[in-house]
Amino acid sequence: MQGEARVSLPQGMGASFEVYVNGVRQQPGVDYVREGDELVFRKRLAKEGKLGVLRWASLFFGIAGTYRQNDSVDVVYDAGGRRVVATGLPIVPGTGADADDPDPRRSDNRADR
Repeated sequence: MQGEARVSLPQGMGASFEVYVNGVRQQPGVDYVREGDELVFRKRLAKEGKLGVLRWASLFFGIAGTYRQNDSVDVVYDAGGRRVVATGLPIVPGTGADADDPDPRRSDNRADR
């Protein structure tokens, strides 16, 4: 899948669960598929990296804002008769054509290089 992302599921999670990306419920088979202990998303997901000193200072002083992609994947499932929420699961970029590119719309990232 182009632009795919993978998320490892918590250990011991059964077959019944709900997946949310940025608070929006995702549909199995449409937005993601389960492959073993991982979810594979059809769209590119990303976490904002750590802020450097200059970027942090510019945010602190109100010089600049942050507009980077910062997705959050949450899973709700039953464990031992209790409803459990796993939040902020780590996102691993997939092997799709644009997985390494933070902005696939850039013209210098075309396959005809």
